[in-house]
Amino acid sequence: MRIAIGCDHAGHALKEELKAFLQAAGHEVHDHGTHSEEPVDYPAFSAAAAREVVSGDADRAIVLGGSGQGEQMAANKVHGIRAALCHDVYLARLSREHNDANVLAMGGRVVASAYAKEIVTVWLATPFEGGRHGPRVEQLAAIERGEL
Repeated sequence: MRIAIGCDHAGHALKEELKAFLQAAGHEVHDHGTHSEEPVDYPAFSAAAAREVVSGDADRAIVLGGSGQGEQMAANKVHGIRAALCHDVYLARLSREHNDANVLAMGGRVVASAYAKEIVTVWLATPFEGGRHGPRVEQLAAIERGEL
C-alpha cells in the first residue's frame, strides 16, 4: 500500500517510528515532513498528505501531531478526505468499517508508539463495510459538493 505521512514537530518522533514500521511491513511511504522537532505549524503537512490520497498518488494517509486534533481538522479541509482521529484500535476499526476513513490522525503525545503501531495495523487491514454505511459516506461527499 502507498501511504502518505505528515506531521508537525510534536508528531515527528512517532512519524519516524511508524515510517520504519510501515516500510518494514512492505508499504511504500511518502514522507511530507516535517523532518525535525523544530516547531512548525501543522496545516500544510497534513494537507499535503491528504492531497496525495485525493490525487490517487497514495492509497491512504497518516497525520500526526501532539494530540492529532488539528491535523485531523486540516486533513478534513481537503475535499474527498475522511480523516479520523483514532487513539485506540476500536475507533480505528470503526473509522474504516463505517466511515471509509482514508486518513488516520493520531497524537504523539497521546498514544505510545507500540500502541500506535497496533492502531495503524488494524486501520490498514480493516475494509469498508459498505451496506448501510455506503449512503452515509455518499452524504458526506454531497456536503462537500454543497448538495446537502
